[in-house]
Amino acid sequence: MVNRRGHHHLPLSRQRKSSFFPITLYVILIFSLSIFTFLLYSRDVLEEDNKVPLLRVEKPKISKLLDDQLWQTPSSLGLRQCVKRTSRYRAKPVSDHYMTVKSNGGLNQMRTGIADMVAVARIMNATLVIPQLDKSSFWQDSSTFSNIFDETHFIKSLEKDVRIVKELPKELESLPRARKHFTSWGSLGYYEEMTTLWKEYQIIHVAKSDSRLANNDLPLDIQRLRCRALYHALRFSPSIESLGKKLVERLRSRAQRYIALHLRYEKDMLSFTGCTYGLTDAESEELRTMREKTSHWKVKNINPTEQRDAGLCPLTPKEVGIFLKALGYPPSTLIYIAAGEIYGGDSHLSELTSRFPNIVSKEMLATTEELKEFSNHASQTAALDYIISIESDIFVPSHSGNMARAVEGHRRFLGHRKTITPDRKNLVQLFDQMEAGQLEESFLSLPVMQLHRQRFGGPRRRGSGPPGIKGRVRLRLEESFYQNPYPECICKS
Repeated sequence: MVNRRGHHHLPLSRQRKSSFFPITLYVILIFSLSIFTFLLYSRDVLEEDNKVPLLRVEKPKISKLLDDQLWQTPSSLGLRQCVKRTSRYRAKPVSDHYMTVKSNGGLNQMRTGIADMVAVARIMNATLVIPQLDKSSFWQDSSTFSNIFDETHFIKSLEKDVRIVKELPKELESLPRARKHFTSWGSLGYYEEMTTLWKEYQIIHVAKSDSRLANNDLPLDIQRLRCRALYHALRFSPSIESLGKKLVERLRSRAQRYIALHLRYEKDMLSFTGCTYGLTDAESEELRTMREKTSHWKVKNINPTEQRDAGLCPLTPKEVGIFLKALGYPPSTLIYIAAGEIYGGDSHLSELTSRFPNIVSKEMLATTEELKEFSNHASQTAALDYIISIESDIFVPSHSGNMARAVEGHRRFLGHRKTITPDRKNLVQLFDQMEAGQLEESFLSLPVMQLHRQRFGGPRRRGSGPPGIKGRVRLRLEESFYQNPYPECICKS
């Protein structure tokens, strides 16, 4: 007999339980694998059909974040406008010496010139007569001071600084006048010396008002007076202010945010600068002829290629479109054209509208009846553009002219509202590489954004001119006080 004492039989129920466990585990494993495969396949199908990730809920958040960055205002770093008079400021006695002024140039050239003349009248202790406006400029505008500005407000708001009268007293009209063409960028000392003219004359007539006062090295109270004159006292007339406000509201009704583009692609600017890139031979010749016949434009022979390479030409409508697209603005962006008649009309403007079709002008926003009283008055319609540009979410100038500088400075004064200043010299190089086939437009965003990281209108002190240059040439190259009134009119207290 065989001995079976060491061998035990398991109960039948235990044997069944042992064999059932691996089967259950196998079934669970197969089921889990099936679920995983189904989810993976479903994700692939969704991505293929909808071209979006499975977690689509995150896309709007990312898009909104990128959109906010495009429109975000630079940090003001706690800075704010400050134009209060210092404790040293004293009211001057009423003067029986009078200063009459002929303001030259376009709207913004006249505005900054008038602000300068307010300060000069204060320095020389003169009574300022409401300035006469230029009626012989390119625009041939017959507007008077009261047509463009709120004359009563101008006089009242500056009464603690300078005595201002609407006209010269009748009994003085026949008196001889000292007719002066004050030096450009005159210093405090220069105008204090000019007070010797009062020994012989009771009236001084100033032939030109633009750039008569230095940008820097003036007393704080004189600098702040310039800001009070320009930003507070020189308010536009009620009719201009009213329509300007309406047009801003109409823009806001079309889109939550908008860009004001000062497209300085106008006949006078192209002729003056000699910039003919992208124009036909006939258009180039027309501009050359205009420059030749304009006597007060001293430079006649201009090399257009050298001008463009040096960054001295306005960006063309096509270049502006490429630039804004490279910065990331979508085609649906609402753009207001703040400018006069674009040279060449739709033939050139279409190169911008093909990229950004949502473009409007004051003629598209206002009714014919609303614009009727401003017709043939370029300075008044320019005032509408100024208001809309100041109130815009972003301001982009295609050239650094008088309006571009004035709007940039005003936006800085109002809290460093976003202003994108194109680096035209370096942009032209990138555009030329594109034309030559050396750079694809799709790869333009990175270099363009790198070039403009510090060109969004954030706080910075006013530039004092290129290093190594002295004398009057340096004064001419200094950054305009009205382009950046920091630090005198923008501070932390």
